[in-house]
Amino acid sequence: MLAQARETFPPLGTGPDRMVVQPKFDGFRALLYTPLRQGDPVLLQTRRGALFQDRFPDLTAAARSLPNGLVLDGELAVLDHRGQLSFTALQRRATAGRNARTLAVELPAHFIAFDVLQSDGQELLDEPFERRRQILEALFTSNGMAPPWTLCPSTTDPAVANEWLHEWTDVPGIEGVVVKRLTGRYQPGVRGWTKIRRRNSAEALLGGVTGSLRRPQVLLLGRYDATGRLRLVGKTVPLKPGPAQDLAKQLTAADAGHPWTGIRFTASWSSRTPLEPVLVAPVLVAEFSADVSQDHGVWRHPLRYERIRTDLMPSDTPLFDAGDAVSDG
Repeated sequence: MLAQARETFPPLGTGPDRMVVQPKFDGFRALLYTPLRQGDPVLLQTRRGALFQDRFPDLTAAARSLPNGLVLDGELAVLDHRGQLSFTALQRRATAGRNARTLAVELPAHFIAFDVLQSDGQELLDEPFERRRQILEALFTSNGMAPPWTLCPSTTDPAVANEWLHEWTDVPGIEGVVVKRLTGRYQPGVRGWTKIRRRNSAEALLGGVTGSLRRPQVLLLGRYDATGRLRLVGKTVPLKPGPAQDLAKQLTAADAGHPWTGIRFTASWSSRTPLEPVLVAPVLVAEFSADVSQDHGVWRHPLRYERIRTDLMPSDTPLFDAGDAVSDG
């Protein structure tokens, strides 16, 4: 089951049909299947249906102690050496080959369970979320489930939900919340949940555009690091016609000394599709809004262009920092 993005909380309501809120962890969505019969394997399935349990031998070994015929829906996460949730460390685990067992010791994985789809071989898709949650909580209690298993928190309290969205998202690895109906059944492939990512404002230099100088489409934004190198921090969603026309009047073509000359770009954070932007003089400071999902100072999700900050000089933008975060404001 999937979630539809929106900017604000829907009414959580009261009574039996009220909504429940859970933190949205920045990991890999996965289904965990324990063996139904002796000799069956433990399976880990990605959101797109691929099996990748061989990349997580620590989880598959731990799952052998769980009840048979169990299907859990949740988020795979990995703690780095600082004890923080790290998407980069998770990627290393997810792409591991022959060194999967070595990485399992170095970077142990965790499974954050937020739903149960089958228990003791009995399918639970038509049960309301409230009942599935009761079964999941009982499963953790009766089996003494501890790390690598984590029970995802849930609340129906709007104040707590707001705290999770605005304060918990300061912690690396938590990017927002997901809202679900207590009476809702589990519908695979349907966007019946609501996800809300925290968004903050930030500034960066405009270093390039897709399209043309007269009709810019997507903006490539960067920040200088401590050595004076302009580093890409993210790309925006496509501009609407009005902002694109206004911005086109302010763009200046780059000269031969542009710091991104000869640099190869890709269409998205996880894509290998080449992108050939038109470079522009990196003198304009762009304000944008972004969620909190970063990987070493680079925003993984598209940014939203807000405006050109004519009151700021390039030297006023923050320095690139692999550990930095978006500041409020």
